[in-house]
Amino acid sequence: QVQLMESGGGSVQAGGSLRLSCAASGDTACTYDMMWYRQVPGKEREFVSRVNTDGSTSYADSVKGRFTISQDNDKKTAYLQMNSLQPEDTAMYICKTDQRCRTVLADTVVVYWGQGTQVTVSS
Repeated sequence: QVQLMESGGGSVQAGGSLRLSCAASGDTACTYDMMWYRQVPGKEREFVSRVNTDGSTSYADSVKGRFTISQDNDKKTAYLQMNSLQPEDTAMYICKTDQRCRTVLADTVVVYWGQGTQVTVSS
């Protein structure tokens, strides 16, 4: 079982910055691709960014050039640096991980979601 601990949300004015963190607890023998999604009440959950254990990253077009995702050396913690925040970035930011484990019997991929951290940007 993996737990995702998110932190760093808060309230900022437009143009401000926040840094979100997501730490995965779990088997160190496994690898963790880390992702951030966001959700506004009444709307579908939206992909924001992803960092894989090989260091490759991807971003939603709406955040490219403003947000930067990175991972810790242990590759079980991901950070989302959010700059030039705008009111439309207001949402619950939710961390997700794909835990990939290799055993003698089989390779497994299990998805875990965090509880989310609220980001509010005022104009």
